[in-house]
Amino acid sequence: MSKVEVDQVDPQSGTTLTLGTSGDTVSIPSGVTLANAGTATGFPAPTSGIAASAIDSGTIATARLGSGTASSSTFLRGDQTFAAPPAGGLTEADQWRLTANQSAGTNAVITANLERVDTDGFGLLGTGLTNSSGVFSFPSTGYYLIMCTAFITAGSNHNDAHLNIQTTTDNSNYDNAVKISAADGSGGSTNYSVHGQFLFDVTNVSTHKFRLQTQSMSSSFLNGDTAKNETHFTTLRLADT
Repeated sequence: MSKVEVDQVDPQSGTTLTLGTSGDTVSIPSGVTLANAGTATGFPAPTSGIAASAIDSGTIATARLGSGTASSSTFLRGDQTFAAPPAGGLTEADQWRLTANQSAGTNAVITANLERVDTDGFGLLGTGLTNSSGVFSFPSTGYYLIMCTAFITAGSNHNDAHLNIQTTTDNSNYDNAVKISAADGSGGSTNYSVHGQFLFDVTNVSTHKFRLQTQSMSSSFLNGDTAKNETHFTTLRLADT
Protein backbone atom coordinates (compact mmCIF):
# COMPACT_ATOMS: atom_id res chain seq x y z
CA MET A 1 0.00 0.00 0.00
CA SER A 2 1.46 3.32 -1.07
CA LYS A 3 1.32 6.42 1.01
CA VAL A 4 0.92 10.02 -0.14
CA GLU A 5 1.93 12.81 2.19
CA VAL A 6 0.71 16.31 1.27
CA ASP A 7 -0.54 19.31 3.23
CA GLN A 8 -3.52 20.04 0.96
CA VAL A 9 -5.45 18.33 -1.80
CA ASP A 10 -7.34 20.47 -4.30
CA PRO A 11 -9.39 19.46 -7.36
CA GLN A 12 -7.51 19.65 -10.64
CA SER A 13 -10.40 21.55 -12.19
CA GLY A 14 -13.66 22.95 -10.88
CA THR A 15 -14.55 22.96 -7.23
CA THR A 16 -15.44 19.32 -6.55
CA LEU A 17 -13.01 16.87 -5.00
CA THR A 18 -13.92 13.17 -5.02
CA LEU A 19 -12.43 10.59 -2.66
CA GLY A 20 -12.53 7.09 -4.13
CA THR A 21 -15.24 5.60 -6.28
CA SER A 22 -18.57 3.93 -5.56
CA GLY A 23 -18.11 0.89 -3.35
CA ASP A 24 -14.84 2.06 -1.81
CA THR A 25 -14.36 2.47 1.91
CA VAL A 26 -12.58 5.50 3.32
CA SER A 27 -11.14 4.59 6.71
CA ILE A 28 -10.58 7.19 9.41
CA PRO A 29 -8.17 5.77 12.00
CA SER A 30 -8.89 6.01 15.71
CA GLY A 31 -7.68 9.27 17.21
CA VAL A 32 -8.07 11.25 13.98
CA THR A 33 -10.11 14.46 14.30
CA LEU A 34 -12.08 15.84 11.36
CA ALA A 35 -12.29 19.61 11.79
CA ASN A 36 -15.16 21.05 9.78
CA ALA A 37 -15.23 24.80 9.16
CA GLY A 38 -17.51 24.56 6.16
CA THR A 39 -20.80 22.79 5.41
CA ALA A 40 -21.15 19.02 5.57
CA THR A 41 -24.05 17.49 3.62
CA GLY A 42 -25.32 14.05 2.80
CA PHE A 43 -24.62 12.48 6.20
CA PRO A 44 -27.44 10.29 7.60
CA ALA A 45 -29.06 11.61 10.78
CA PRO A 46 -27.78 9.73 13.84
CA THR A 47 -30.39 7.65 15.65
CA SER A 48 -28.69 7.59 19.05
CA GLY A 49 -25.85 9.00 21.04
CA ILE A 50 -26.84 12.69 20.96
CA ALA A 51 -27.21 14.27 24.40
CA ALA A 52 -29.97 16.83 24.91
CA SER A 53 -27.35 19.24 26.24
CA ALA A 54 -25.70 19.24 22.80
CA ILE A 55 -28.71 21.09 21.33
CA ASP A 56 -27.80 24.67 22.10
CA SER A 57 -29.49 26.60 19.29
CA GLY A 58 -32.43 26.46 16.92
CA THR A 59 -36.00 25.30 17.55
CA ILE A 60 -37.16 21.69 17.66
CA ALA A 61 -40.25 21.13 15.53
CA THR A 62 -43.33 20.34 17.62
CA ALA A 63 -43.97 17.24 15.51
CA ARG A 64 -40.77 15.80 17.02
CA LEU A 65 -42.02 16.29 20.58
CA GLY A 66 -45.17 14.19 20.58
CA SER A 67 -48.23 12.99 18.72
CA GLY A 68 -51.41 14.95 18.16
CA THR A 69 -51.87 18.54 17.06
CA ALA A 70 -49.66 21.18 18.65
CA SER A 71 -51.31 24.59 18.84
CA SER A 72 -51.85 27.56 21.15
CA SER A 73 -54.81 25.71 22.71
CA THR A 74 -53.07 22.38 23.46
CA PHE A 75 -50.30 21.27 25.81
CA LEU A 76 -47.84 18.36 25.81
CA ARG A 77 -48.83 15.70 28.33
CA GLY A 78 -46.47 13.34 30.14
CA ASP A 79 -47.29 10.57 27.64
CA GLN A 80 -45.97 12.80 24.82
CA THR A 81 -49.43 13.55 23.45
CA PHE A 82 -50.71 17.02 22.65
CA ALA A 83 -54.14 17.54 24.25
CA ALA A 84 -56.52 20.34 25.16
CA PRO A 85 -56.35 21.39 28.82
CA PRO A 86 -59.29 20.36 31.03
CA ALA A 87 -62.11 22.84 31.22
CA GLY A 88 -61.70 25.35 34.02
CA GLY A 89 -64.28 26.72 36.41
CA LEU A 90 -67.18 25.08 38.21
CA THR A 91 -69.10 22.25 36.57
CA GLU A 92 -71.91 21.86 39.13
CA ALA A 93 -73.85 24.49 41.10
CA ASP A 94 -77.27 23.84 42.65
CA GLN A 95 -79.55 25.52 45.19
CA TRP A 96 -82.52 24.24 47.20
CA ARG A 97 -84.87 25.85 49.73
CA LEU A 98 -87.50 25.12 52.32
CA THR A 99 -90.91 26.04 50.90
CA ALA A 100 -92.89 26.21 54.15
CA ASN A 101 -92.20 26.78 57.84
CA GLN A 102 -90.68 23.75 59.57
CA SER A 103 -91.71 23.32 63.19
CA ALA A 104 -90.82 19.69 63.64
CA GLY A 105 -89.71 18.52 67.05
CA THR A 106 -86.32 17.49 68.30
CA ASN A 107 -84.07 15.47 65.96
CA ALA A 108 -86.46 15.44 63.02
CA VAL A 109 -85.06 14.91 59.50
CA ILE A 110 -86.60 17.32 56.99
CA THR A 111 -88.22 15.07 54.39
CA ALA A 112 -90.76 17.38 52.73
CA ASN A 113 -91.31 20.97 51.59
CA LEU A 114 -87.96 21.06 49.76
CA GLU A 115 -87.59 22.36 46.22
CA ARG A 116 -84.89 23.43 43.80
CA VAL A 117 -84.96 27.21 43.52
CA ASP A 118 -87.03 28.17 40.46
CA THR A 119 -87.65 31.92 40.68
CA ASP A 120 -85.98 35.26 39.98
CA GLY A 121 -83.66 34.03 37.24
CA PHE A 122 -82.15 31.07 39.07
CA GLY A 123 -79.71 29.08 36.95
CA LEU A 124 -78.77 25.44 37.52
CA LEU A 125 -75.22 24.58 36.46
CA GLY A 126 -74.70 20.96 35.46
CA THR A 127 -76.96 18.07 36.40
CA GLY A 128 -77.74 19.07 39.98
CA LEU A 129 -78.60 17.13 43.11
CA THR A 130 -81.19 14.38 43.44
CA ASN A 131 -83.63 14.52 46.36
CA SER A 132 -85.23 11.38 47.76
CA SER A 133 -87.39 12.13 50.83
CA GLY A 134 -84.88 14.68 52.07
CA VAL A 135 -81.74 12.67 51.28
CA PHE A 136 -79.60 14.46 48.69
CA SER A 137 -77.32 12.62 46.25
CA PHE A 138 -74.62 14.11 44.06
CA PRO A 139 -74.48 13.84 40.25
CA SER A 140 -70.75 13.00 40.16
CA THR A 141 -67.79 12.52 42.46
CA GLY A 142 -65.69 15.51 43.52
CA TYR A 143 -65.09 18.05 46.25
CA TYR A 144 -68.40 19.78 47.04
CA LEU A 145 -68.90 22.87 49.18
CA ILE A 146 -72.26 22.75 50.99
CA MET A 147 -73.38 26.19 52.21
CA CYS A 148 -76.56 26.39 54.29
CA THR A 149 -78.53 29.36 55.62
CA ALA A 150 -81.14 28.79 58.33
CA PHE A 151 -83.75 31.51 58.87
CA ILE A 152 -84.77 30.66 62.43
CA THR A 153 -87.53 32.13 64.56
CA ALA A 154 -86.41 31.40 68.10
CA GLY A 155 -89.42 30.95 70.35
CA SER A 156 -90.16 32.35 73.80
CA ASN A 157 -88.98 30.92 77.11
CA HIS A 158 -85.34 31.18 76.01
CA ASN A 159 -85.67 28.26 73.59
CA ASP A 160 -82.84 27.54 71.17
CA ALA A 161 -83.03 26.02 67.70
CA HIS A 162 -80.54 24.05 65.64
CA LEU A 163 -80.29 22.89 62.04
CA ASN A 164 -77.79 20.10 61.35
CA ILE A 165 -76.22 19.16 58.04
CA GLN A 166 -75.78 15.41 58.34
CA THR A 167 -73.53 13.43 55.99
CA THR A 168 -73.06 9.74 55.34
CA THR A 169 -70.21 7.91 53.62
CA ASP A 170 -71.82 4.47 53.70
CA ASN A 171 -75.42 5.36 52.71
CA SER A 172 -76.55 4.31 56.18
CA ASN A 173 -74.97 6.02 59.17
CA TYR A 174 -75.28 9.82 59.41
CA ASP A 175 -73.17 12.21 61.49
CA ASN A 176 -73.61 15.90 62.21
CA ALA A 177 -71.11 17.61 59.91
CA VAL A 178 -72.41 21.13 60.67
CA LYS A 179 -74.60 22.56 63.43
CA ILE A 180 -76.32 25.92 62.78
CA SER A 181 -77.80 27.43 65.94
CA ALA A 182 -79.82 30.38 67.22
CA ALA A 183 -81.42 31.21 70.57
CA ASP A 184 -83.44 34.07 72.06
CA GLY A 185 -82.12 35.29 75.38
CA SER A 186 -84.85 37.84 76.04
CA GLY A 187 -87.70 35.40 76.38
CA GLY A 188 -89.41 36.79 73.29
CA SER A 189 -89.69 35.57 69.72
CA THR A 190 -86.81 36.74 67.51
CA ASN A 191 -85.73 36.03 63.93
CA TYR A 192 -82.15 34.99 63.14
CA SER A 193 -80.37 34.25 59.87
CA VAL A 194 -77.42 31.96 60.58
CA HIS A 195 -75.02 30.13 58.30
CA GLY A 196 -72.87 27.03 58.14
CA GLN A 197 -70.82 25.24 55.51
CA PHE A 198 -69.03 21.95 54.94
CA LEU A 199 -66.50 20.71 52.36
CA PHE A 200 -67.54 17.17 51.39
CA ASP A 201 -65.17 14.82 49.55
CA VAL A 202 -67.62 12.72 47.54
CA THR A 203 -65.66 9.69 46.40
CA ASN A 204 -68.72 7.55 45.65
CA VAL A 205 -72.12 8.95 44.65
CA SER A 206 -73.89 5.80 45.85
CA THR A 207 -72.65 6.09 49.43
CA HIS A 208 -71.85 9.80 50.03
CA LYS A 209 -75.03 11.78 50.69
CA PHE A 210 -76.43 14.41 53.06
CA ARG A 211 -79.66 15.57 54.69
CA LEU A 212 -80.96 18.31 57.01
CA GLN A 213 -82.14 17.67 60.57
CA THR A 214 -83.79 19.97 63.09
CA GLN A 215 -82.91 19.85 66.78
CA SER A 216 -84.36 21.44 69.97
CA MET A 217 -87.21 23.26 68.25
CA SER A 218 -90.07 22.84 70.70
CA SER A 219 -91.38 26.39 70.24
CA SER A 220 -88.97 27.59 67.52
CA PHE A 221 -89.15 26.95 63.78
CA LEU A 222 -87.39 27.32 60.45
CA ASN A 223 -88.86 29.82 58.02
CA GLY A 224 -89.58 28.64 54.49
CA ASP A 225 -91.09 30.22 51.38
CA THR A 226 -91.71 28.91 47.87
CA ALA A 227 -91.19 32.34 46.27
CA LYS A 228 -87.88 33.36 47.87
CA ASN A 229 -84.91 31.94 49.73
CA GLU A 230 -85.29 31.90 53.49
CA THR A 231 -83.94 28.61 54.81
CA HIS A 232 -81.89 27.27 51.90
CA PHE A 233 -78.60 25.68 50.86
CA THR A 234 -76.20 25.84 47.91
CA THR A 235 -73.78 23.17 46.64
CA LEU A 236 -70.76 23.91 44.46
CA ARG A 237 -68.51 21.26 42.90
CA LEU A 238 -65.00 22.70 43.29
CA ALA A 239 -62.71 20.02 41.82
CA ASP A 240 -62.20 16.36 41.07
CA THR A 241 -61.66 14.09 44.04
